[in-house]
Amino acid sequence: METLSRREEDALMKSTKAKAMKECDPVVKKCSQGRTISVVWACKDEYKAVRDCMKIHLNPERLEELRAEYIHQRGQNAQKGP
Repeated sequence: METLSRREEDALMKSTKAKAMKECDPVVKKCSQGRTISVVWACKDEYKAVRDCMKIHLNPERLEELRAEYIHQRGQNAQKGP
């Protein structure tokens, strides 16, 4: 099968977003530390940097690569059997 089920797609997207957030998190952590409400206007540039970082990790080409990799892994696991 060359497509992902809805459940697999959701799980893949969730794990990909989590990895992207982990990669992009240091960008905004420095600015937001010790702030509450003022983080909204004090960290605008950092927020933009995080969005740009997330776009790199979550672009359609990257997601398609991850889907293909997942399908390939699933195929290998199926061939090994239980």
